[in-house]
Formats: sequence, C-alpha cells, structure tokens
Amino acid sequence: MRPLRLLVVEGNPKAMRERHAAVSGQTPSAFYADILSGLAADETLEATVDICFPADEGANLPDGSDLASYDGVAITGSGLNLWKAERESLVQVDFARAVYDAGVPFFGSCWGLQVAAVAAGGEVKLNPQGREIGIARAIHITDAGRGHPLHAGRTQVFDAPAIHSDEVAAVPPGAIVTATNDLCAVQAAEIRHGAGVFWGVQFHPEYTFAELGGILSRYTPIMLEEGFFRDGEEAAGYITDLVALDADPGRKDVAWRLGVAPSVLDPKIRRTELINWLKLQVLPTASARVRG
Repeated sequence: MRPLRLLVVEGNPKAMRERHAAVSGQTPSAFYADILSGLAADETLEATVDICFPADEGANLPDGSDLASYDGVAITGSGLNLWKAERESLVQVDFARAVYDAGVPFFGSCWGLQVAAVAAGGEVKLNPQGREIGIARAIHITDAGRGHPLHAGRTQVFDAPAIHSDEVAAVPPGAIVTATNDLCAVQAAEIRHGAGVFWGVQFHPEYTFAELGGILSRYTPIMLEEGFFRDGEEAAGYITDLVALDADPGRKDVAWRLGVAPSVLDPKIRRTELINWLKLQVLPTASARVRG
C-alpha cells in the first residue's frame, strides 16, 4: 500500500505555538504529526504528515482537490476560545467546513472537536462548571456510543489526559454524543456534515505525560488562581511527578499519588480513539482509493 498522506491542522496562532514549543520542545502540530507517524508505523505503514496553520495571516491552505487528496485530517488543541469569535478562530471554522466538503476522514482533539462542532452548526461556550485539567475522570460511554467504532476496545468508564475550559454546549444536528462525564457533557462525538464524517474527543488521546507536564507548567499561574494548587511548590511537585511517570510508567508510587489508572499509563489504551480513527476511517478510505 502507498504511504498514507495525512494533514495536521495547528489550532494555535504563531505566538501561542511558539510559547508552547519553548516549554515542550515542539509545537502542538509537530507533536501531533509525530504521534500519527508513530501510530501508522505500529501498523507497519508509512505516513507522510503535512502541517498547516490556518490561524496565521496569509496562510497558504489546501482546498478543494488538494484537501481531497489527503487520507485524513486531524486538528490539534488550542489556547483560543471560539466564543470570543476572533479571526484566528473563525478561519479555522471555515477551514473545517472545507474539510467536511472534501469528504476526508476527519478527527480532532479538544479544540478540534469544538471547531468541527461549530462548523457543522453546533455551539461552544465557556463551561460553567469550570476548567477540566490534568486527567479527565470517569468518562463513560453513552448508550448511543456503545458499540460505536470510535471507542472500540475501551472499557465502559475510563480516564484520559485533558485540558479545557470550554465545552460543546449544543451539538450539531444529527451528531451522536458517544462519551460524557460529570464535568463535560460532550467528551466524544461523531458529527456528519455535508460529505464528511468527523470523529472527535474533548480529551487528548495523543498526549504523553511529559507533554501534559509541559502544558501544566505554562498553566500554573492560572491553576493557582483557580485553586487547583495551594502554592507553586505543590504545582511543581505535581508536574515533576507527571514527567517522572512519563520516564518510567512502572512508578507505582507516582501513579498512586496522581491517581492515574493503569489503563491511562498504557499509551495504546490512552490513544484508543486516535488508533481507531486511523484503522477504521483512514485506512479503509485510503485502501478504496488505491483499488479505485
């Protein structure tokens, strides 16, 4: 089979992604591209992963037949808020509509879910219950989500890395909410719009614990202000534990302190939805194109 051709859409404008890279070592899109390449390699496949930056002024974006030439498109997280209706956000909504029109298998984490929902007629608002950050707890698959291929291999209830203050407050017409928890009604969904099918999650299946630790180090002032930590020392200890767990997932003492379930420690289980999208949406589409 020919190499997969994938596109990662960076959700952040330049200044935001550079701040992220200064701490984490990579932009979110470069990190996501590496994860996708690795997951393809796990299936003994080669993948070429392009990156585009729709939030940037004058960005050269694929459209029409160029978009349709991709086997899959994935949108990263972002520090933007759709309810602010800023140019950097709205251009991404327009781009998501173009992806739907192209009929390309479509996936998004966190911001990606929110953008895809708004592009299809949904609504995103600030979550009145507050920020979900670190590990999203007790996500459970809905009745409509039971048996949905997005969650194939998942237990009924699971935890996942997450960081967001916004939520999909109104799903688009015909969307299926496949997972939820007490803090966020839409933790995962399938959205069909135009010619396209989107699978997305509000959490971050792509994250490593080191990546999560880097993000929390940037968010520490906000987390202190919002009461997640009592002081900077406590925050630093939590982040140090995350990085230690990334280096050695066998650290039972650290996993216990953080309340991280064994399933979250296993990267294959943690990335269930992303793996399922590649296997069940991207690969069949790519194979059909080769046969055609």
